[in-house]
Amino acid sequence: MTPRVLVVQHEDDDPIHLMGTWMEGVELAVCRAYDGDPVPSSIEGYDGLVVMGGAMGAHDDEKAPWLPATRELIRLAATASVPTLGICLGHQLCTVALGGEIQVNPNGRQLGLLDVGWTAEAVDDELMGGLVGPRRAMHWNDDVVSRLPDGARQLATASTGEVQAARLAPTVWGIQWHPEVDDGLVAAWATDGSLAPTEKERVLDDLVRSRHDLDAAWRPLAQRFSTLVGVDDSLS
Repeated sequence: MTPRVLVVQHEDDDPIHLMGTWMEGVELAVCRAYDGDPVPSSIEGYDGLVVMGGAMGAHDDEKAPWLPATRELIRLAATASVPTLGICLGHQLCTVALGGEIQVNPNGRQLGLLDVGWTAEAVDDELMGGLVGPRRAMHWNDDVVSRLPDGARQLATASTGEVQAARLAPTVWGIQWHPEVDDGLVAAWATDGSLAPTEKERVLDDLVRSRHDLDAAWRPLAQRFSTLVGVDDSLS
């Protein structure tokens, strides 16, 4: 039977995109919460959960009234040992759902392709272990994790000290970066006017030039997650 992965999407312009393409052998069920799809009240029937990014904060329940249901779904997935991956906002939602804290980054916005600073804890990690080595990833975030949930393990640290990745519970992982994006998605984000034209050009040019390396870096993450949810790894 084909494993089913539930994807909670918070905004039209941050779909699972490349990560979904790379998750071969998986059926994706996308909950477009921003468009009125109800967030499931149970994780039953799903073999995995991916929580996407968005411009809102993890506590912005008035702006995004589906966030409480999303945090509860994350807790249910953790209790049921369902493999879960939070991306950017999803990482922050997983953190607060499981008892950690977030804050506006005192160092300012993280933006562009940044080095991933793997920790020793990542080397033997079930999801991240095979990725340890020089890699860059696309960041676009104002909030960061300020305290991990009890028992969590930090798997990557930014050069300026922020949590980049963590195993937040035995089957719950969070990453602050965006492996799912290409220059087209990021160009759409940049239409909000928050970037100077020169900065926008720099970020997009770097993404285009680095496309091959980024695909090689993060396709294995998607494939490994697919294995965790039940895809035969001999097929990847």
